[in-house]
Amino acid sequence: MTKRYDKAIPFGWYAIDYSDSLKAGDVRPVEYFGRELVLFRTESGEASLLGAHCPHLGAHLGYGGIVKGESISCPFHAWEFNGEGQCTSVPYAKRIPPKVEGKECVPSYPVMERNQMIWAWYHPKGEAPLFDIDDVPELQSDEWTPLDTYDWKINTIIQETGENAADMAHFITVHGNPGMPQGTVEMEGPRRVTDFDSEAQSIDEQGNVDMSGENHDAIHLHSVGVGPGFTFQRFSRMFDVVMMGTVTPINDQTVHLRFNFSVPRKQSEDNAMMATGTVHEIVRQVEQDIPIWEHKVYLDDPALCDGDGPIAKYRKWFQQFYA
Repeated sequence: MTKRYDKAIPFGWYAIDYSDSLKAGDVRPVEYFGRELVLFRTESGEASLLGAHCPHLGAHLGYGGIVKGESISCPFHAWEFNGEGQCTSVPYAKRIPPKVEGKECVPSYPVMERNQMIWAWYHPKGEAPLFDIDDVPELQSDEWTPLDTYDWKINTIIQETGENAADMAHFITVHGNPGMPQGTVEMEGPRRVTDFDSEAQSIDEQGNVDMSGENHDAIHLHSVGVGPGFTFQRFSRMFDVVMMGTVTPINDQTVHLRFNFSVPRKQSEDNAMMATGTVHEIVRQVEQDIPIWEHKVYLDDPALCDGDGPIAKYRKWFQQFYA
């Protein structure tokens, strides 16, 4: 069967899970980067991500593995491995076999926790992290609400989902925006910064979006993307909504997209309702994009026109993340 996409998985920091969902001692099988993996949290609280299979006889560490101190114990013969993928104990042997002693015998991934999520660095050649992602102050602040989370698993690739933000015309044709967003897109190194002003459908005090097309509100979008897997956006109207978007490759044909929203705790009841309406509208628009993503093909040499937006500029920028 021919693959729809013929592109490698780009390197970068990718969200694996939410920090508060992985407690000390938890072990979880996950599949990302086209690989079977195991995510666990040690007794001291360190999150670790390893390749799934024990180098002894191939058991999956994520199914029945147990955290012991700072290592995970294999369910088959209780060999133990730390977060660097090194064997720390073979409980029934007099010594650790020379084949694995002092070596990374299970693939390991650099892990950090930031913005309430567990992130892992993926690079197909195993290179160390080449850039960092931003701290989002609002997601560390008690003055902002807990995350309102949404997630989708989509048959597409990361480059396609990111290109959506550079495709100006689709905001009118797909999402029914009253006009074309106007603003700037700056791309430098791994960072992409967007500032757009646009007209959006009005939202009433009950949070209902006016889809008649007759009533519009001004909206400003400030968006910062770092690498292929992290985006932070602030939507400013009469109220503020912040969103952290994460997209993680399940394999080279499928992604896991998460949208995480927060709003100020202290705001009027009307503004809170309108902020909720904005969140629901953003989610609705993503769900309009999904069937297009899942059935389109990627054209290397598209017939672009002068109203499309900085698609070619985005594609040139994105190439840096392919090893």
